[in-house]
Amino acid sequence: MNREQTHRPRILLVEDELNLARPLQFNLEQEGYEVLSTPSGKEALALHDREPFDLIILDLMLEEVDGFEVARQIRQRDQRLPILMLTARSTAEDRVYGLELGADDYMIKPFHLRELLLRVERMIERTTWFADEEHPTQPIMIGGYRVDLETFSAEGPRGPLQLTALEAELLKALTSQPNHVFSRGELLEKVWGYHSEVETRTVDNFIVRLRKYFEEEPDQPRHFVSLRGRGYMYIP
Repeated sequence: MNREQTHRPRILLVEDELNLARPLQFNLEQEGYEVLSTPSGKEALALHDREPFDLIILDLMLEEVDGFEVARQIRQRDQRLPILMLTARSTAEDRVYGLELGADDYMIKPFHLRELLLRVERMIERTTWFADEEHPTQPIMIGGYRVDLETFSAEGPRGPLQLTALEAELLKALTSQPNHVFSRGELLEKVWGYHSEVETRTVDNFIVRLRKYFEEEPDQPRHFVSLRGRGYMYIP
């Protein structure tokens, strides 16, 4: 990322543990980001309404308004803003629920600072990809749904759908090469911008989301198929 650019990417850090928030803010600012920090989910929502941000780093365990609710409300208002969740909860159910609400990725505390900074950089880079990229003008058809990748919306048998930016990007990657098997590492690099050595279950959770949207029977998928030990494939 070009740190000499006029626009300094703005990050909203929502973390109520001061012993984590302060050093995290310092390190993000050392990387060239402008950081606003708040321990309050309620204040985070108010800040989001008043000011533009390029990324939100969001702790789940907040008082009054927790991170799940913050993510839900923000995603209702803005489908493109990247959300990185921080959680001390290691259960898969909590991680999946956070992603279902619209988070783009999550990190489990304690985490390595270098990995967090890498993910932040990649997520902010993607916001420029979405702004600069020419999306296809023709919609695609999946499972009876007409999908517009430019507006992240779909219409189909069970009504309208609103995708997040990353859901649309993953959908675009998979449908660009029907019947081609993508490894998790390939999808991480292609969609999230991470190198394959970064450990994450994010790809699996996003595939689950696509199945819920477009498959008649998500537990028996026909379009978004997994191949054990190899990865995922889209079948028209």
